Amino acid sequence: MNGSGPIAVIDIGSNSVRLVVYERLCRSATPLFNEKELCGLARGLEATGRLDPAAMASALAAMRRYRALADQIGVSELHVLATAAPREAANGTEFVAAVEAIAGVPIQMLSGKEEARLTAYGVISGFHAADGVAGDLGGGSLEVVDVRNQVVGTGETFPLGGLRLQEAAQGSTKKAEKLIIEALEKSKVLPDGEKRDFYAIGGTWRSLARLQMRQKGYPLHVTHQYSIDAGEAVDFCRMVVRRDVDSLDSIEVVSRNRRPLLPHGAAVLEQVIKLMKPRRVVMSALGVREGHLYDLLPPEQKARDPLIVACEELAWLRSRSPRHAAELAPWAAQAFEAIGLEETEEEARLRHAACLLADIGWRVHPEYRGEQSLNLIANASFIGVDHPGRAYLALASFYRHEGLIDEALSPRIRELAPTRYMERARALGATLRVANLISGSMPGVVPRTRLERDGKKLVLVLPHDLAPLGGSRVERRLAQLGKTAGLEAIIGIE
Repeated sequence: MNGSGPIAVIDIGSNSVRLVVYERLCRSATPLFNEKELCGLARGLEATGRLDPAAMASALAAMRRYRALADQIGVSELHVLATAAPREAANGTEFVAAVEAIAGVPIQMLSGKEEARLTAYGVISGFHAADGVAGDLGGGSLEVVDVRNQVVGTGETFPLGGLRLQEAAQGSTKKAEKLIIEALEKSKVLPDGEKRDFYAIGGTWRSLARLQMRQKGYPLHVTHQYSIDAGEAVDFCRMVVRRDVDSLDSIEVVSRNRRPLLPHGAAVLEQVIKLMKPRRVVMSALGVREGHLYDLLPPEQKARDPLIVACEELAWLRSRSPRHAAELAPWAAQAFEAIGLEETEEEARLRHAACLLADIGWRVHPEYRGEQSLNLIANASFIGVDHPGRAYLALASFYRHEGLIDEALSPRIRELAPTRYMERARALGATLRVANLISGSMPGVVPRTRLERDGKKLVLVLPHDLAPLGGSRVERRLAQLGKTAGLEAIIGIE
């Protein structure tokens, strides 16, 4: 791994001030430390045009702590971003000067347009082939921007942040909805998103997602790339708007500080969906901060697949041989061709990632390797993979360690995987079990062997000098792989 060292971003928003320290600047940045303080800088801004003195004091106290933490962690770079509230307040300049004195670096004051651009970059950095509209709901404003793969389209800013809306509506839900509709009906970006995805960013929307996940009994508590059908999302938002927040089922998963803003966030999301008509709402844990880091990357790094990068790093950190892990993907592709298992481009990508993760659980006790590997992978801080994809990766590793036995497998994780993914995860697990036995999970062996089909037979071809690596155990595992395609399995020597 490169030696760029930790990099920190402080994001001064209208509601929260957050510090995130990332392990290093790379295509799949992993947080080392993450902390936020709900300061409410935009509280009263609508009425007074000024930042609240108590909120400023709270934000500056947080800044002093964050500066000390950055020094303690030894960050190589500190970036400070500020958005709507400091940008618009009459006393914003005074506040910015105080922040810069503490941070020791200049603040990057983002315009609405720049905020929308970095929001789009956050989605681009965290999703594979994103296509839709990204929306970032903060305390003071809502930014929406069109995203098509790695192309950033038109962006717009609306004064619909949770705190601002709460004050402007003076506690009236109907008034808030009227303000939202009046603002959003001017949008030119949202109507272009019809039948595409809406990427929802921001703490209030993530809280809504956690609440909906808990109410459904959803088996995976990872908000990033959690998706909700558009119609279901509208129904859920309408329920949150109408009900008393504290009476909602499972409301304990939302912090008390966030709860007052939930109805306003739900009302904004409901109207966004009604105007845009997306196919689904997809949650994004990545926004302006991660978009800023992505913007700093050289072009060759931006072009890399964030999931593959993350899996390569885990292989380096936890597998017996990263070189062996890298050798598995082409060998598994050969195996799939031999057993007649076709793949889409996305399935081939997931197979590649799963191969890189094949040996990361080797230090766990043998009785628990399958279970522990499944849990580690399903709940890892990966980006660029949806929840069914997480299930594929986790299941492939489970089968690789446990064999093709489903009795010990939790039915909850299987709920996330479509039938095609289940079939391919089982076949990949069986393939990796063969590779492990003939190589000892060490490099240089697998590429010298091959799997091929000869009529109704699946043949593992070993070169003459590797013939002793065959044997009854390899034959049994090879037979298990052959059964997935109804083939007899044999070992051939050349």
